[in-house]
Amino acid sequence: MVNEPAAAEAIDLAREHPRLGIGLHLTLLCGHSALKPAEIPGLVNSAGEFADEPAQVGCRYFFKRDLREQLQREIHEQFKKFRKTGLHLEHVNGHLHLHLHPVIFRILMEDSRELGIERMRLTFDPFWLNMSLASGHWGYRTFHTLVYHCLSAKARPWFRRLGVRHTRYVFGLLQNARVDEKYISRLLPRLPVGDSELYSHPSLDDFKNELDALISPRVRNQIDALGIELIGYRNL
Repeated sequence: MVNEPAAAEAIDLAREHPRLGIGLHLTLLCGHSALKPAEIPGLVNSAGEFADEPAQVGCRYFFKRDLREQLQREIHEQFKKFRKTGLHLEHVNGHLHLHLHPVIFRILMEDSRELGIERMRLTFDPFWLNMSLASGHWGYRTFHTLVYHCLSAKARPWFRRLGVRHTRYVFGLLQNARVDEKYISRLLPRLPVGDSELYSHPSLDDFKNELDALISPRVRNQIDALGIELIGYRNL
């Protein structure tokens, strides 16, 4: 998230750990803009902040055609800020998966060569597999499955035509900050054939359960025992 207060620290850490695969987490809601508010008045407030209501933001971006030029300029500016870091752009995704929003996705695909997009997240979390791995939150999981299966279906032809690479499956969407050790331990033996992405929000405070799961010796031993190869987007 190149516009957020901790971006400089994250860039320094990335440079210190060159094996990390670094991507652009495109931010067009719940965050700050790269352009000045006067340049994109339809997208942000006077402090350069995007709105925090995903459904409302998504509808505005879809129905207000006059915002598309502003969206395009902001997207290009965020890619420009990423390039200035000197880090290799391994992949692209969006905050709250907004990179698959029909208007934003079309901009990204039409400008993919100019922006240097070679790999992108295709947010497709298998519903029935998730149902067998976890319980509860049925409404959330069902709704997000319907939305992102539809968006993924529309994205695939673009990816094939432009040669944009992605994993076949993405796990974590339907868990919503519950990618804990129990979930991962159940998932690993049931991973589909091929490549999959596991995404989470590891931290030392709000989502420490997700951090603990990712550094769990039990999980690592299970990965080794099952012969699962750990890769990054660069390996696709």
